[in-house]
Amino acid sequence: MDGYSQIVSSVAAELLPKVAELRTDRGSGSAVVFTADGFLLTNAHVVGRARSGTVEFAGGGSAEFEVVGVDQLSDLAVVRAHGETPPPAALGDSEGLVVGQLVVAVGNPLGLAGSVTAGVVSALGRSLPARSGSAVRLIEDVIQTDAALNPGNSGGALADSEARVVGVNTAVAGVGLGLAVPVNATTRAIIASLMRDGRVRRAYLGLITAPAPLSDHLRGQTGQATALRVGDVVPGSPAARAGLRPGDLVLSAGRQPVGNARSLQRLMFAEAIGRPLPITVFRNGALVDVIAEPVELGPLSQL
Repeated sequence: MDGYSQIVSSVAAELLPKVAELRTDRGSGSAVVFTADGFLLTNAHVVGRARSGTVEFAGGGSAEFEVVGVDQLSDLAVVRAHGETPPPAALGDSEGLVVGQLVVAVGNPLGLAGSVTAGVVSALGRSLPARSGSAVRLIEDVIQTDAALNPGNSGGALADSEARVVGVNTAVAGVGLGLAVPVNATTRAIIASLMRDGRVRRAYLGLITAPAPLSDHLRGQTGQATALRVGDVVPGSPAARAGLRPGDLVLSAGRQPVGNARSLQRLMFAEAIGRPLPITVFRNGALVDVIAEPVELGPLSQL
């Protein structure tokens, strides 16, 4: 075989036994074994409101599972199989991906168990909106690939040439265009929370922002190329109480540079709830420091 075929076939041989078809009473999808004691990673939208179901492996084994935790705002869920499972797949790190890199998708599209497709990373840094009640959040750094994905692939593995899972296939955006939730430090924190608590506690500020380029003067002053322009502040929110205003340019939060939505969202987990968060903004030609105290994201909050 040529080099390309050897890579794809070796990844397939490694991952096919470790990617299950996941079935609930409302539908089916895919899931990836990622621990030796039977935990599988999938999409929140694959699990839906189900609390249990079955997983079936390419090698012929099957097991009942229970839902451990679901996080609709990252479209990730963790389930645990009650029975023997294959050895776990290795989780990689999407931060090392580059556009044009070979990736392999393993899943169960259209009920066709154990299917493999291959392609390249078409783009990086995409955003995908996710919703839980009235709370809306952008899933950042979504991986775009041209590996063929179809309904049923959701929850399956997107792997690099070393068979490391770098993404969880989550959506088919169009012909020749698939999307995957990245596996990175933020994702790992979410997975850990789901395994430990069954949910992800998030902090809430009440800011609606968009990335904005900085002037040459501010670039030289801060060392940043971009910041977050405040489009709106939710009335009565922690951001409003701190004195933040529409038009403010958020330069840093928690004494860390803020250049995009991801850099702010990374701070909005349980550790930030109820704790003072210093924020520096540029307003009317001057730097302004405020202190906000995030609250826990609830069903009526927005991000």
